[in-house]
Amino acid sequence: MRLHTRTTTHALTSATVLALAATLVVAGCSANNSGGGASPSASGPSATPSLPAATAAKLQAALDQTRAKFGFPGVQAGVWSPKGMWIGTSGTAAQGQDRPITIADHTRVGSITKTFTVTALLQQVQAGTMSLDDPIEKYVPGMPNGQIATLRNLASMTSGIPSYTENNSFTDQLFANPSSLWLPQQLVDFVKGQKPMFVPGTKFYYSNTNTVLLGMAIQSATGKPIENVFQQGILIPLGLTGTSFPGVSAAIPSPYLSGVTEQGNPEGGVKDATNWNPSWGFTAGEMISTLNDLHTWAVALATGRGILDEKTQKIRLDSLKNTVPPNNAQKAYGLGFGIANGWIGHTGELPGYNTVINYNPKTETAVVIMVNSDIAKGKQNPAPAVFDAIVPIIAPSS
Repeated sequence: MRLHTRTTTHALTSATVLALAATLVVAGCSANNSGGGASPSASGPSATPSLPAATAAKLQAALDQTRAKFGFPGVQAGVWSPKGMWIGTSGTAAQGQDRPITIADHTRVGSITKTFTVTALLQQVQAGTMSLDDPIEKYVPGMPNGQIATLRNLASMTSGIPSYTENNSFTDQLFANPSSLWLPQQLVDFVKGQKPMFVPGTKFYYSNTNTVLLGMAIQSATGKPIENVFQQGILIPLGLTGTSFPGVSAAIPSPYLSGVTEQGNPEGGVKDATNWNPSWGFTAGEMISTLNDLHTWAVALATGRGILDEKTQKIRLDSLKNTVPPNNAQKAYGLGFGIANGWIGHTGELPGYNTVINYNPKTETAVVIMVNSDIAKGKQNPAPAVFDAIVPIIAPSS
C-alpha cells in the first residue's frame, strides 16, 4: 500500500512487485561510525558463516551507491544463503541525526502486513472456521461484488472491489490530519455504493480494501481482535517478539527507524512520517517488525513451517500459478504473496517506510531490506532498488 501524490492528487497507488526472506535468525549487527558497514555477530556451533569478504564488500557498495542515488536517510539489508550470511547498513536511523542503524531497530512494514492477514485467514480455513469460498457478504455486508466475491478473490486481489486508498475524499481527510485514528469500517465505507471494477476472478487489481475486509472477516468469524489472532496464531508460535500490530496506536517500539516522505500537505516537501497514525492501513498495512523477525517470518511464509499444515500450504503455493491477467508465468500474485522471476515474497510501503522480503526457493537465498523513506526516484522505489542492486551480486545468473 502506498500513499502517493505523483499519479493523481493524493491518490494511493498499488505496488505489485513482491518479495520475502529466508532461513536462520541472526544474533546481532552494528554499523560503523562512517554511517555504513556490516558486522553480524553469532556464536555457538549453529552460527551461520559470513559470506566471503569480497562479496560482502560488493553488497556494502550496493547499499552505499543506492543510498547516494536516492538520498534516503538509511537502509539495513540482510542476505542469507547456503554460502553464508551478511547484514549491512548505510546511513542513519533518522534524517539529520548520526545514530547508526542497528539490528534492533523497528520499522513500519506496510503491505507486508497482508502476508500476516492472509496467513491468519488460511489458519481459519485449516481449522474449518472459514472457507475460501465464503462470499465477503457473509462477514461484511454491503460491499461492491459482496455477494459473489469470495475470500479467495479478496486474498488474491481478484475481487473487483475498489481500493479506498484511491478515494480522494479519504486521502484528503488523511493528509489533513495524519495523526487521526481510523476504524476499519470507516475505511471500507469509502467504497460502499461504488460500482465493482470487474467480475470477480476475471482480472487482478491490487486493492487495499480487500485485505482490510479480510481482517474484519477474521474478527467476525473468531470473535477476537485481529491483534490477538496474530499473536496466538503467528507471533507467539514463531517467537516474533519484535513484531506487533499497533491497532489504534501511532507509537513504534524503541529503537526504531524514523521515516521521511514527500506525501501529505504541503505536497512535495520532505516530512517526518514516523508518528503518523497507521490505523488507516489496518490489516492491509499497519504492522511493525525488525530485520530478524522479518527473516523468521519469510521462512515460515515460504515453507508453512510452524503456521500451516502441508495441505494448506500447498493451496497457498499453488495460488502462485495464477494466470488471471496481468499475472503470468514469471510474475503472479497468489494468496497474500507473490512471485517475480523466481523470488517469492512481498514489498511493504507506506509514508516514510519501504521494505522488501524475498526468498528464492531454488537457491535457498533470502533477502530483507528496510529503508526509512518511501521517496521514489523516477518510477523506482528505494527498497526494490536496493534489492535490484543486490541480486546480481548474490545470484549472478538471475
